[in-house]
Amino acid sequence: MQIVDIRATTVTVPLEAPLRHANGCHWGRFVRTVVEVETDNGLVGLGEMGGGGESAEAVFRAMKQYLVGHDPARLEEMRFLIANPTASLYNNRTQVLAALEFACLDILGQAWGVPVSEILGGRLRDRVPFAAYCFFRYPDPRTGDGEVRTIDQVLANADCLKRRFGFTTHKMKAGVFPPDYELEAYRALAETFPNDSVRFDPNGVWSTEQAIRFGQAIEGLRNDYLEDPVFGLNGMRRTRQMVRVPLATNTVVVNFEQLAANALDPAVDVILLDTTFWGGIRACVKAAAVCETFQTGVAVHSSGELGIQLSTMLHLGAVIPNLSFAADAHYHHLRDDIIEGGLLHYESGCIRVPEGPGLGVRLNREKLREYHELYQRLGGYPYDQDPGRPGWTPIIPNDRWADPNDGRPVAIPY
Repeated sequence: MQIVDIRATTVTVPLEAPLRHANGCHWGRFVRTVVEVETDNGLVGLGEMGGGGESAEAVFRAMKQYLVGHDPARLEEMRFLIANPTASLYNNRTQVLAALEFACLDILGQAWGVPVSEILGGRLRDRVPFAAYCFFRYPDPRTGDGEVRTIDQVLANADCLKRRFGFTTHKMKAGVFPPDYELEAYRALAETFPNDSVRFDPNGVWSTEQAIRFGQAIEGLRNDYLEDPVFGLNGMRRTRQMVRVPLATNTVVVNFEQLAANALDPAVDVILLDTTFWGGIRACVKAAAVCETFQTGVAVHSSGELGIQLSTMLHLGAVIPNLSFAADAHYHHLRDDIIEGGLLHYESGCIRVPEGPGLGVRLNREKLREYHELYQRLGGYPYDQDPGRPGWTPIIPNDRWADPNDGRPVAIPY
């Protein structure tokens, strides 16, 4: 087989409400670039890439000069062809490589008549468990519903997610409001669901001293882990020395050099493997094997997926033996998807691993057209800006917190 074409289409898919985070906001929608890789025998593989609210179509058009005529089975050669470590210093292509790897694995699975999980060694589980992803949220600009700002709203939203999807793990996305306010909310969440596990993620915006104070204050809760309380391995290491809660990261261990550094001098207990950030599913499987060797915990990270990337997360979760925790997903915040059959379904907090050949999902062309047109109408958005605080930008360590008493309406285009 040979690659004959690469196509990219940017879509924007609505969320139930705008999702606030420590460094900005998802403005009521996800912007994703859908990638199609076509081969000379008529097979089309699917990939997907984010980009902080921006389109990545141009970079995939540029990849055609590298990959037309390339055998999609030669994945290692493709890695060095488009993401050579030295050349990538000038144009970081790790996430581009990931989207193309997804599509090539999808092609190979279709050609061989097997799911991607079989190519990766065979599935060990048929369903992957997920955590509820509990964000602070602005109201939906269309309806005015869905706000999560007060502690009562945090608990009501978590209860709704549990009843709808069956979650038994609850992740609080934080770093938005002052740490003491978020500590109160997190404790209330843990007390409301005493038989469930909880995890907390302030996106690395605290000082090390604040992280230690917060971490010590939650030691009695049923924590999975405290995720990225600070940014950087040294700060994580200092925090880990003082806190009896496992630390997790998806920001400071995202490649093999950092993984080696963490193995030699541990700063993080749980590595959150992201099929995009690491450059593909195969890289995550390799990293999971290293973690297995060093008895380091593993979970699957979410970077704001539609159904194509969710499928890559499911195939990854299916094949790694040391999946220590429920996976993350933004997926239950979506109103729709661009794959045939619509949104994949949760069953008791889990999603079944697709059984069809390749990734096991196919494009709904009508939905692709609809949400591409929506992107053309709305354009992108600055993921690292807060529409409710014009001119605001976070610093690290941050001291520019949002006011939990500020319930003023926010104008967001939709």
